[in-house]
Amino acid sequence: MAKKPVRLDEKGYRKFGIRDKMAYAAGDLGCNMSFALKSTVQTFWLVYMMMETGIFSLLLVLVQAWDAINDPLIGSLIDSDRRKYKLGKYKTYILIGAIGLLFGGAAVFLPFPNASTAAKAILFVLGYVIWDAAYTLANVPYGTMLNIVTENNEERAALSVFRSIGGAFGNLLPGVILPMLIWQKVTYDGTTWFLDKIEIPEGAESAFVPANFHADPVTGEAYEIGDKVLSPLTGSQIEVLLGERVFLAALIMGILGFIFFIYMIRNITIRGNEYSQLNSDGEKINLIKSLGVFMKNRPAVGCTIAAMGMFLGMQSAGTANTIMFATHFGQASMSGLVMMIGFAPMFIFMPLATKLVKKYGKKEVSTIGSIAGLVGGVILCFFPLCPFNLQLVVYMIGLIFFGLGLGFYNCVSWAMMGDAIDYNEWKFGKREESVVYALHSFFRKLAQGVGPAAVIAIMGTPLIGYVSALGTIGQSAETAAKLCWLVAGLYAFSAICQFVGVALIYNIDKKTLAKMTAELAERRAARAE
Repeated sequence: MAKKPVRLDEKGYRKFGIRDKMAYAAGDLGCNMSFALKSTVQTFWLVYMMMETGIFSLLLVLVQAWDAINDPLIGSLIDSDRRKYKLGKYKTYILIGAIGLLFGGAAVFLPFPNASTAAKAILFVLGYVIWDAAYTLANVPYGTMLNIVTENNEERAALSVFRSIGGAFGNLLPGVILPMLIWQKVTYDGTTWFLDKIEIPEGAESAFVPANFHADPVTGEAYEIGDKVLSPLTGSQIEVLLGERVFLAALIMGILGFIFFIYMIRNITIRGNEYSQLNSDGEKINLIKSLGVFMKNRPAVGCTIAAMGMFLGMQSAGTANTIMFATHFGQASMSGLVMMIGFAPMFIFMPLATKLVKKYGKKEVSTIGSIAGLVGGVILCFFPLCPFNLQLVVYMIGLIFFGLGLGFYNCVSWAMMGDAIDYNEWKFGKREESVVYALHSFFRKLAQGVGPAAVIAIMGTPLIGYVSALGTIGQSAETAAKLCWLVAGLYAFSAICQFVGVALIYNIDKKTLAKMTAELAERRAARAE
């Protein structure tokens, strides 16, 4: 059977279509095979490696400072690179990063819980730096590429939606399935082997004598083989984290991510110019100047504040949320499934996103979503006040509203950032795609790093009372309850940041976008003559 002829556009490229959308979705699926492990990193090093909260929070700040700095450095490197590559500039950098992520993700999960504190610190920093460098090499050109796959605003919005779909599935696989694989519910086998997973502090032996773990703390009756082992402190079923499985899972996810990246590289078509004519006069990119221009770019700042808020909710609350499920609900292995149900509205919204954006505009749609997110944040603040048997229900209702707001914004966020890059050219005469995107990524990563570091530090203070040496087995009922308030507050703060960034700061509404697009087209046509 003869193949159908490839339809070409006026520039001779294959016409934009579903193949580009699927390929772009695969790219973010590949990125998120690795990125989704971020919150697991914190849980792994706190619960399995038993890093002290103060030391670990300082290490997180250290690696995230590098994480944030290397984005604009690599972004400026890519923008300044004038070499011609067989695959093209962006695809070549993505391929290098994808190769690094094959093993980089697993490097930060090397399971040596009995190593010294100094050795653990070195393992964490080296593993994270290797992982992050590979991720940045893949992610910065991938994000920047949206603007040159197509110059059509509606097609860019479609790419953003498909990126969100790919990212959502990339988060779904590790977020839902991984907790079921790496957390083990403890049942009674006549021993207290699970106590080997903690270090009992001096003076606290009375709370952890083996006898306490041979009988049900509620009824006082001796366990029979196969019974659930309950914590004598909280009454929840004890769960332990299987660190070796985390390492293997990260290795498998690196392989899957590589496959998705290769699919994207082979199937997406770049129709724009990878070597921007605006900056091809030999002038070196000045990061300080670029930062100054970025801070004047109101839509870029709005997008960035909204994204920082999103990650404060997703990343900063992530570890506290997992430990809350382990200590308060005794359901850490099911925490991913609960999160998926909460964020289900995002999947419902995705098929409608392109039509809604076309009719109402990106800013308008995401603003409505941010209001839904605020409602969810308020509901979440009430769940710790409810009776225990209602807490999980109220938590999930709040999460559904929060997820609805996140879905509205997340589906169009990358297209909004693409418009912000155009705004940079429109207002300031310089395009600097990779630098603008990388600076946006810089601030996102500050939120991803400083936020969790601050949360972990707070967890270790008397305000929460989390004791690293006790893992999830020996935390008190009071600490478990305080973790509920911490999680609720983080989600509420996240919703406020998204509303401020999208509704109050971002200023490219549908009318402004039409004006900007028309004027930029006129300028580019004039330069081409």
